Order: sequence, then structure tokens, then C-alpha cells
Amino acid sequence: MTDRPWLSAYPSGVPADIDATQYTSLVALMEESFRKYAARTAYSFMGKDIRYSQTDSLSRALGAYLQGLGLAKGDRVAIMMPNVPQYPVAVAAILRAGLVVVNVNPLYTPRELEHQLKDSGAKAIVIIENFASTLEQCIAATPVKHVVLCAMGDQLGLLKGSLVNYVVRNVKKMVPAYELPGAVRFNEAIARGTRGTLKKPEIKPDDVAVLQYTGGTTGVSKGAVLLHRNVIANVIQSEVWNQPVMAKVPAGEQPTGVCALPLYHIFAFTVGMMLSMRTGGKLILIPNPRDLPGVLKELSQHTIHSFPAVNTLFNGLANHPDFNTVDWSHLKIAVGGGTAVQGPVAQLWLDKTGCPICEGYGLSETSPSASCNPTTSTEYTGTIGVPLPSTYFKLLDDDGNEVPTGQPGEIAIKGPQVMAGYWQRPDETAKAMTSDGYFKTGDIGVVDERGFFKIVDRKKDMILVSGFNVYPNEIEEVVSGCPGVMECAAVGVVDAKSGEAVKLVIVKKDADLTEAAVRDYCKTNLTGYKQPKIVEFRTELPKTPVGKILRRELRDKK
Repeated sequence: MTDRPWLSAYPSGVPADIDATQYTSLVALMEESFRKYAARTAYSFMGKDIRYSQTDSLSRALGAYLQGLGLAKGDRVAIMMPNVPQYPVAVAAILRAGLVVVNVNPLYTPRELEHQLKDSGAKAIVIIENFASTLEQCIAATPVKHVVLCAMGDQLGLLKGSLVNYVVRNVKKMVPAYELPGAVRFNEAIARGTRGTLKKPEIKPDDVAVLQYTGGTTGVSKGAVLLHRNVIANVIQSEVWNQPVMAKVPAGEQPTGVCALPLYHIFAFTVGMMLSMRTGGKLILIPNPRDLPGVLKELSQHTIHSFPAVNTLFNGLANHPDFNTVDWSHLKIAVGGGTAVQGPVAQLWLDKTGCPICEGYGLSETSPSASCNPTTSTEYTGTIGVPLPSTYFKLLDDDGNEVPTGQPGEIAIKGPQVMAGYWQRPDETAKAMTSDGYFKTGDIGVVDERGFFKIVDRKKDMILVSGFNVYPNEIEEVVSGCPGVMECAAVGVVDAKSGEAVKLVIVKKDADLTEAAVRDYCKTNLTGYKQPKIVEFRTELPKTPVGKILRRELRDKK
């Protein structure tokens, strides 16, 4: 699709294309903000504000420390932490030293961590002590030679920091015993680095900034190679896209965002941390988004303008009895990503906050944002919106040909935010890219005449019932509107008669919800072959730490 019918849907003031060449690197972007916004709060964490100037000096010291270990330009450094202030400091330090960030999920098992450290060739890791025992179990098999060890209270000052660390270690017992001889504490690494000098390497737009490992929900985890220019482009695309509503933040009020999604996830990394850095915003760091009362208590202390989240978090918060302890009246934008936002959840959120969820779409491979609904939308569209500035979408059949409008096809994306390829996997890169530079997403979509795209499902999640294609997203969307349903997931299971059948797994909101009521609701709303053959109730659904439902696990547990 070379013409861009979707441009007519752009709100006024949003350009068709962006200029990502205004910065040579993410370092240039960050250092501009350190200068421009030195006195502003960059991060708010557990009641403590950390200024841009502090992030600047801490990251400069940590960068000098990393260089002092003998790490050279292009070497990889892993980060394995929840949303704590040391995370953005580590990112800035690694990039300023000319090194490459490897974002690691802190909930990885030793086997998964070993794979990622070996695959990336990471020589150092910045890790919070809560997960040090995981590292201890696999470090001998990896190239990691240097460990910087953080604690929850490192950046909270001596008194509060000591108290927080005591509670985390001794009361909540969140730090399993570990032995990592030679590991250096974060604050000690900063002290050593302060005595050294950060040497400024030349960093070019085509240098690698981040290795972002794909979720592994489709098989073995691969590292998407994101260049400095890829992430810069996505930050600027996101900024201009949000501009129509963020321009309404009163003059003199610092734009404030919520970072409840984990920073190791590319959505929070780019659209949370990097975008906030670019706009001089304050970012509220939430270390544990599953603790809903804790999240709401923290948010009640702030004026909030932007809130990127996933469907499960919007749903959990909006259904929580403490929801109204937060003043939502200043919220300008709520971006839904990571997985489909469901209609009933979007409606509940709008009813309770007055701010619609603006659904977007992207992948690790696209830094991540590729499309979004206009931020001026006032209602839930059920689509992933339109491609962002400088971004092109087309829909392909199995032979790589474009399908006619209205026909489903695999979404393929071209734009400055698309990765350079998979780390040391030329074969996988070749499979994922078309000859004309489009990235094949594995997601099946349709597009209407206005250029709005809708995902009908992932290639692999499709259920084939007696030759009919059944898309789990559709079933989940319908069933989530059934009274008494908190959340649900649909998967395909082997069936002797129809080849595959639909299995529906439900978490109840109302204890008296019955299977018969669910079946009646499905009968009313779904055609025969889409109706579940098996209905199962559970207390919770298996999810990734980001909140994506793991359909594979539900499939495996027949």
C-alpha cells in the first residue's frame, strides 16, 4: 500500500512524516534533556523525586565505571530490574559509554536468563539483588564477567533507603540467599566512577542501541536489533502523535506519566522512559503493577497526564474499589498496547475517567509503536488505528502478494522504527523481512477504506474448526461483555470430529456465574462453529509479566 489513505484521519497538526535525523544518537537526545531540564523532576519513586541533573551525574559516573572495567564500544550490558530509578540511570550510562543495552525480564528462570546472556554475549549485568540467586545459578555458563548489584532503596537516601532495604530483605523476604563473589554494589560503582572520567565515544545513528528480546511466546527468544535511529524515530513519532492532547496540559505544569509497565518491555522503554526524557516530563516509577492497592495509593499523590498500559491493568484498576482515590480529571491520554484492548474494558475506563483508551499496536521489532488511534478519538474503535507518521502498512497473503481491501492478510510494516534484523540470526531476519524492506509481523489484519487496521489474530493462534477460521480475539472480545466475566481466553484444542474445537477459560467477576449462562450468552452472540466446546473456570489466567495472556499454556493444559 504505497498511497496512504490513513493520512486523512490524522488530527490537525500531526505531520505525515517525521525527521529522525535531528539527533545523531539517543545519547544526544538524553544529554539535551539533562541540560534543558536539569532542575526538573525526572523520576518519582516511593515518594522520592530524582532530578534530571541527578540522572545526568549518576549516569555519567556509572558510564565511566563501565568503561573502567575495560568494556569497549559495542559491548553488551544486560539490565535485570523492575521499575526502580537505577534502571534509567543504567540505560543512560550504558548508552553514554558507547555500549549496548540488553533488556532482561527480571522474572526469568535461570534457563531463560542463561539463553539471553549467552545469545547477546553480555559481558556485564546491572541487576537488583531480588533476582541475584537466579543469576548465581547460571552465570558460570555465560560470558558475564562483571556484576553491578542494586537494592530497592539505593536511591532513597540513607535513612529511608536502609529502611526500605531492611523491609524488602527481612520482612517481605524478597531477596533469596545468593553468592556472587566480586559483585560491586551500585552506589560503590557510582563512587568509583565519580573518580574517573567518562570518555565520549562517537555514536552514530546506525550503531546498535538496544537488543530487545521478543517475548518467546512464539518459540525461542530472539534479539531484535534496535539502532539509535530506530528508537529516536519512535520517540519522535510518539511525541507528535500525542501532541494534539498533550498540548492541553496547562502551561507551567510538568507533563507527568505513569510507568507501570516494566521498563525492560519496549513499550515502557520507548513510550514511557525515552519519550518522557525528550519532553522534560516526570515519570512515576511503579515497581510492582500487580499490587493494585499500592499502584492506586502512589497515583493518588500525583497529577497524571499520560498512562500507557495493557488491557489487564486497565481492567484490574477500573474494577478496584480504591479506583476513585485517584484524581483522573487531568488525564489527557491513556494508550493501550501490548495486546488487544477489549470493548467492555475501554467502556468502563471511559465511564470512570472521562479519558478514552487510545489503542495502539507495535512489536519489539518496531521499537515498538507502529500504529495508533488518533489521540483525539472519543470512543473505542476496536481497531489498532492508523500507521504513525513515516510508517507504511500492507497486508500480504501467504505468497507475499498484497490482498484486496477488506480481505485479511499478514500485516507488514515499513518505517524508520523497524529493527535492523535479529541479533546474529540472518536466517530469521530473511524470513521476517520482504525484499522491499517490510517487516512481516505474523499478525493477521484487515483494513477499511479509511486506512484503519484491525487485527483479527496471530497466524499461530487461529483455530481451525471444520475448515472454518476462528479467531480467539473475537471470542474473547464477545465473552468479556458477558455479565459476571472478569477476563477470559480462548484457545484451540484437538477434537476428533471437527479437527479443532474452541476451549474457553474464564475468570469470574461474580461467583454465581454458571457455565449454562456463559453458553447461552455465546449462543446469542457467536455463530455455531465459534461457540466453545469446553468452558472452564479458573481463579486466574497465566500471563507474561507484561500482562499478555499466555494462550500457549492454556492450550498445553488440555
